[in-house]
Amino acid sequence: MSNVIFSPFKPCGTVEAPPSKSDVHRAVICAALSGGVCRISPVALSNDVAATLRCAEALGAKTSLENNTLTVDGTGMFLERTAELDCGESGSTLRFFIPVAAFGGVDAVFTGSGRLPERPIGIFTEALPKAGVSCETCGGLPLRISGRLRSGRFEIPGDVSSQFITGLLFVLPLLRGDSDIILTSPIQSAGYINMTIRTMAKFGVEVGIADNGWHIRGGQHYVPGDYKTDGDWSQAAFFLVGAAIGGEVTVTNANIDSAQGDRRIAGLLREFGARLDQRGDSIKVSRAPLRAVDINASQIPDLVPVLAVCAAFAEGTTRITGAERLRIKESDRLKATAELISSLGGRAVETADGLEITGCGGLSGGSVNGCNDHRIVMAAATCAAGARGDITCTDALSVNKSYPAFYDDYNSIGGCANVLDLRR
Repeated sequence: MSNVIFSPFKPCGTVEAPPSKSDVHRAVICAALSGGVCRISPVALSNDVAATLRCAEALGAKTSLENNTLTVDGTGMFLERTAELDCGESGSTLRFFIPVAAFGGVDAVFTGSGRLPERPIGIFTEALPKAGVSCETCGGLPLRISGRLRSGRFEIPGDVSSQFITGLLFVLPLLRGDSDIILTSPIQSAGYINMTIRTMAKFGVEVGIADNGWHIRGGQHYVPGDYKTDGDWSQAAFFLVGAAIGGEVTVTNANIDSAQGDRRIAGLLREFGARLDQRGDSIKVSRAPLRAVDINASQIPDLVPVLAVCAAFAEGTTRITGAERLRIKESDRLKATAELISSLGGRAVETADGLEITGCGGLSGGSVNGCNDHRIVMAAATCAAGARGDITCTDALSVNKSYPAFYDDYNSIGGCANVLDLRR
């Protein structure tokens, strides 16, 4: 167990956005399914990425990471007929690899830790048996699957998680027949599906857009090759918001043409009133008086905690809606975010599908519960850019789930993060 103390500071300097965890997940799976040798760079070994590599290896791939370049050798995929896949706490890893293992006809057992065993997988346990795959579960993990996936029509809700759709998209093109994914409810986090389709295309596989879903032509093959990952906009957002409330920061490796929906942070900060200067793959944000905005977060749920921090320093009441899915993340993120703001002297309340945050002249300091959630801990760190006193936060090491270098990058722009190991 570890705590971290964040001291007040004025953000100033330049930081490079880390490699996109979401992009790396997708590239690793496409590379493994190519049946050849691929190099992916740059790659940072977060806990979630490690889970994806572990699962790819369980299905027969070989991986090695050297100097931020990941080599994936897929020549041995699916040679073994049984496998146990430990997905750690990564929802992406779990929901991506269930269809992958089913495509390979592997008798697989999926396990996980933290809140992952409680997170929904019912979409697959309902849809996959209709396509030849048996699913055995007591409602969560462990999940045991057997059988081989068949092509066909898959009716999938779009408002639970885009990860179910991505998992199917990876493998349906490799089946003999054509398939269709039909949405039974409006899509949320569409940017992540666009990212999947773009990554697949770079490995030579195409997905067609259809009415209310996607048409996937069968008989396709992934082509091995080298892949360059995007910088992570969801991680860059913590530094950009910190600058908006307390200083001036330039983030590099921020591709404005990225398929990541979270690149919308730039436009939202403009709406809040921050000063922005975007040139190429660099974005500079400078402090300015902020004003409240209304935000529909259905397509950008990962930004909600840090947007709430920005709202706490803005004049007026910011309303965030469309974020009910955040209750089934690493924590109940709506509850955790409201408690974070309130415990530091701000005013935040939960609504049925979001948050209402009323700016009250900034935040003081205090103690907050990190809820073993990387995004809550990093949001607490961002608060220190405008807080009047120290902030003590639990679960300091949860940032390793997505961004193991966060404290180094945070301190490089003037932050003061003092991690305390309480196990001693």
